[in-house]
Amino acid sequence: MTAAVGIAQSGTNNVSWRNRIINGAMVIDQRNSGASVTIPAGDNYCLDRYLASASGSSKYSVQRSTTAPTGFTNSLLATSLAATTLISSDQYRIEQRIEGFNVADLGWGTASAATVTLSFWVRSSLTGTFGGALVNSAGNRSYPFGFAISAANTFEYKTVVIPGDTSGTWLTDNGTGISVRFSLGVGATFEGTAGAWAASNLIGVTGGVDLVSTNGATFYITGVQFERGTSATPFEYRDYGSELLMCQRYCEGFGLSGSGADKDLCMGAGNGSGGNFQAFFPWKVQKRAAPTVSLAAASNFYVHVPGAFRVTCTSLSATDPTETGTHLAGVSSSGSFSSGQACFLAAIPTTALVIASAEL
Repeated sequence: MTAAVGIAQSGTNNVSWRNRIINGAMVIDQRNSGASVTIPAGDNYCLDRYLASASGSSKYSVQRSTTAPTGFTNSLLATSLAATTLISSDQYRIEQRIEGFNVADLGWGTASAATVTLSFWVRSSLTGTFGGALVNSAGNRSYPFGFAISAANTFEYKTVVIPGDTSGTWLTDNGTGISVRFSLGVGATFEGTAGAWAASNLIGVTGGVDLVSTNGATFYITGVQFERGTSATPFEYRDYGSELLMCQRYCEGFGLSGSGADKDLCMGAGNGSGGNFQAFFPWKVQKRAAPTVSLAAASNFYVHVPGAFRVTCTSLSATDPTETGTHLAGVSSSGSFSSGQACFLAAIPTTALVIASAEL
C-alpha cells in the first residue's frame, strides 16, 4: 500500500474528516517547534495533541522528527535515555485523547457499537511485538493490541481492526471519548492479552517490547489514523491551516517562535492611576473548556500609547480565562494612564509568551 494519498486521489475513499486523530502526520508542534524534550514524571503534552506519560523522570525524550516514510515530512520520535528496569506498576506511553464529541457516532457502550480501524507508520531500532491499547475515560474498559516490527530502523505500515465495545461508559461530550495509547514500556499491572476487551486500565500487551529498557532505543510513529470501518483507508491529509485550528481548540500559543519586532497581542485600557492597565486577549479558536493560561516573564511584554510612551511591563497576569479569551491585568514600568485611556499590549516573539491549554 502506498505511504499516503491525498483526499482527491483516494477514489471511493474520497470522504473528508474520516480521521478522528488530530495532527496524525505530526506536523504541528506549537510548544517546542521540533526541539527535543526530556519527559518528566507524570503526564506531559509534547507535539500537539500527544501526551507523553512516564512513571519516572528522564527515562525518555520526545521530539518532532524529520525522519519519515515516503509521503510524510514528520514523525514523533521517542528515544530511551536509560536502560530502565520496570516494576509492575511502571508505565511509559504516548497517547492521544480523542474528544467525546468526535467519536459520539461510534455508539460505544451500546449494542450497536461500530468497528474501528487504527492505522499508522512505525519504525524502531528494536524488533519484536510492540503494544498499545484503546481506553475509556474512566480507565475501566480497554482493548490491548499488538503490532510486530520485523526490520530495525525501517518504516512499516500497520493496521489494527478493533470491534466496538458494547459495554462500559464512553463519553460523548467534551471529555475524553477514547484514548489511543502506544506503549514505550509497561509493567505487568498495565499489560493484557491482545485482541480482547478487558474491564481494566491497560496500556500494552503481555510480553511486548519495552523501549525504555534499552538505552538509546528509538521509536518513530506517523500517519496515525483512527476511523470508523473494518479496513484502513489512505491517510487523510487536511490542509495545514485546518489542522492547526483543530489543535488550537486544545492548545494555543502566541510567540512560541519567531523573531523581529514586537507583535501586538491586543488592545487594553488604563485602569485607575499610574501604570495600571487591563486588556482582553481573545483566542483564535474557542477552547474545549476554560483553559489554563501561562505567561512568560512580564519583561517580555510592552505596553504603549501611540505618540505618548512605550514601556516594559513589571507585572502581568491572566485573570478569569474562559473558552473565548482571557483578561490580562498588568502594570507598566513607567508612563501613566488616565482611567479608560486606550493602549496596546505587545510581546517579543522569541519565547513562549502566552499558552492557553485546554487539553483533555
